Amino acid sequence: MNAEKDFAPLTPTIVRALNDKLYEKRKVAALEIEKLVREFVAQSNTTQIKHVIQILSQEFALSQHPHSRKGGLIGLAACSIALGKDSGLYLKELIEPVLTCFNDADSRLRYYACEALYNIVKVARGSVLPHFNVLFDGLSKLAADPDPNVKSGSELLDRLLKDIVTESNKFDLVSFIPLLRERIYSNNQYARQFIISWILVLESVPDINLLDYLPEILDGLFQILGDNSKEIRKMCEVALGEFLKEIKKNPSSVKFAEMANILVIHCQASDDLIQLTAMCWMREFIQLAGRVMLPYSSGILTAVLPCLSYDDRKKNIKEVANVCNQSLMKLVIPEDDETDEAKQSMSLQTEANSEESLSKPEVPSSGSLDTSSDSNFSNTSVFTVTRCEAANTQVQMLRNLCCYPSEHGKNSSSDKVQVTLNLDGIVQVLDYHLHDTSTGMMTRIAVLKWLYHLYIKTPRKMFRHTDSLFPILLRTLSDESDEVILKDLEVLAEIASSPAGQTEGHGPYEGSDMQSSQSELHVPIKPSQLSTSGTKGMECSPSTPTMNSYFYKFMINLLKRFSSERKLLETRGAFIIRQLCLLLNAENIFHSMADILLREEDLKFASTMVHTLNTILLTSSELFQLRNQLKDLKTPESRNLFCCLYRSWCHNPVTTVSLCFLTQNYKHAYDLIQKFGDLEVTVDFLTEVDKLVQLIECPIFTYLRLQLLDVKNNPYLIKALYGLLMLLPQSSAFQLLSHRLQCVPNPELMQTTDSTKIGHGFKKSPAPNIDYVELLQHFEKVQNKHLEVRHQRAGRGEHLDQRVIL
Repeated sequence: MNAEKDFAPLTPTIVRALNDKLYEKRKVAALEIEKLVREFVAQSNTTQIKHVIQILSQEFALSQHPHSRKGGLIGLAACSIALGKDSGLYLKELIEPVLTCFNDADSRLRYYACEALYNIVKVARGSVLPHFNVLFDGLSKLAADPDPNVKSGSELLDRLLKDIVTESNKFDLVSFIPLLRERIYSNNQYARQFIISWILVLESVPDINLLDYLPEILDGLFQILGDNSKEIRKMCEVALGEFLKEIKKNPSSVKFAEMANILVIHCQASDDLIQLTAMCWMREFIQLAGRVMLPYSSGILTAVLPCLSYDDRKKNIKEVANVCNQSLMKLVIPEDDETDEAKQSMSLQTEANSEESLSKPEVPSSGSLDTSSDSNFSNTSVFTVTRCEAANTQVQMLRNLCCYPSEHGKNSSSDKVQVTLNLDGIVQVLDYHLHDTSTGMMTRIAVLKWLYHLYIKTPRKMFRHTDSLFPILLRTLSDESDEVILKDLEVLAEIASSPAGQTEGHGPYEGSDMQSSQSELHVPIKPSQLSTSGTKGMECSPSTPTMNSYFYKFMINLLKRFSSERKLLETRGAFIIRQLCLLLNAENIFHSMADILLREEDLKFASTMVHTLNTILLTSSELFQLRNQLKDLKTPESRNLFCCLYRSWCHNPVTTVSLCFLTQNYKHAYDLIQKFGDLEVTVDFLTEVDKLVQLIECPIFTYLRLQLLDVKNNPYLIKALYGLLMLLPQSSAFQLLSHRLQCVPNPELMQTTDSTKIGHGFKKSPAPNIDYVELLQHFEKVQNKHLEVRHQRAGRGEHLDQRVIL
């Protein structure tokens, strides 16, 4: 330092002492400066005060010499003490050089800077608040200082500043938030601890509403929650807990939408504490904010669904995720099925009517106003949706996904903000989890529950996605879990039966979707099967008011699935069909499958499928009503069903006979058995006859066994059973049927006085309006076709899976 330079009003003695390497001499100089400044204060000589501060700052505190910098720091602190309550007038000049020394390479000098600033702040108290940001910035750096003395000094200053902020009601939170948002992303543990401590302090001050700015710092808080230090994690957990308590107390003032995506991100964190905390927040948000969270449903589901398959190690996360999932599902309501254009039109019309009612003159009480035409026009405009409008709706929904709900209704009151369900995004997420082979069972079940729920609540919008969802829903039938298959069947059944899925102008075989799909059976239509009435002629398959245009497509694709995956048919086929009979109309299912199998080109599959359907029909409790319907063939519908089943059942001779037994067509059964002599008797054929004999002994055919008592009126039943007996080798089934036929009584022994009443309850007359000759011809035709295919395969040297009995 230049010794000849003029430092007035500081005396040369003071200057030399300030530059001394000994702390005691610098302290003496500081006391002299304090006296000098007190005199200037008494004289109100602000010019000299500023001059002294400037000298201490420029010539000492910012000097290149370390001892000079130390002297400058203690001198500035002395000035502040001397100024007392007036120090607030010079705080900028006092603080800035001290903060510069916070960055000094010398740890001792950084400590003296902390000490000097502590004295300045202690004197100024609330006057330092306008300079809070620069003080906070400096302290945040010292919080991570490697020197323990510096850290200790900064902690003293930090506690003093926190006391001042807590006592004051003039803290400028708005200007502080950007700095807090920046520093909260620090990776240093001490800096993080410093940040969290300040957040806890600010949150505890009643006059400071930090909740309004929570969206600015929430992401940073979750980042800190993943710190390696248990102490910091605990502090952050406490801070987040305090915020959540505040949110529950004042939900109306919370910016839920602005924090939704932040929670979605952290709900997918690999750290268990972060994920659990974020999931708990999400649960509260959904329950408190309600439908405000709907636009973020796709993101929420992306985070929540995988958690549902967690094991017991993450049981807490799984339980909270399940609550989130259930709560979110409840937010979807039937009103969400309205198109966006309809909602907007309705809203605009309501506003227009409101304004019009204000502008129109009053209508005399004696007059009347006819509004019927306007009402009809309104209904048409709201509920008629063209394809173009539907496409525009989807585009708008995708745009809405990128916006916060509050942005939809700027310059409008909160009650006019339209909450939009992002159905496209939700379906995309659900579809992804069904395709993902790593998805857990509980997640797949939840996905299917969501799809079912959406088809119930928003069927019209959901049917836009049915063509894309249909293949994966069919593939899900091969799932290893029965519970997943059950839920999948519920979804498919809802698709097949929902009125929203009915499309006009499409028969069972029409439509581009049916022709282009790669996952369907290609069923050739014969000219003889087409009627002159166009599409109506093809609706003889199960087109009932409870089924829609997707029902027949479902049946076709289900059979295609069974055809391509024989193992699925063997292991789950009966289970799937039985469940469908509970969910849908059993008659429609059997009618449609029989109709499709009648045109099936793979005869081996057709025979196997017919055998499966026949076993279900004869043995399943779910088919009790349908069996009763077929038992007597009293109605035109039952006779029509019998004829439809019969034509397809002809793919398997033994099942055809069992169908005749079920419907009490015993003469025709006998005629069929007579034709068996022209068939190739194979091991599989005899096995099926064996199974039929076993079925005859079951409770289902109790009425048939009782009819054996009336020999006179049921001769063809006995003949048919003897025919089966003659077909069988002398096996256990042969013995079983032989013993049964030995129990048939002698007709003469059954004669009584009132012979007209004997067996009256067992007598069965042939069903009217059924051409049995034509049915028999059809049976022969089908069997000849099977025989021809077998001979072709044998000629090509293909392996036959059935051994012929020689």
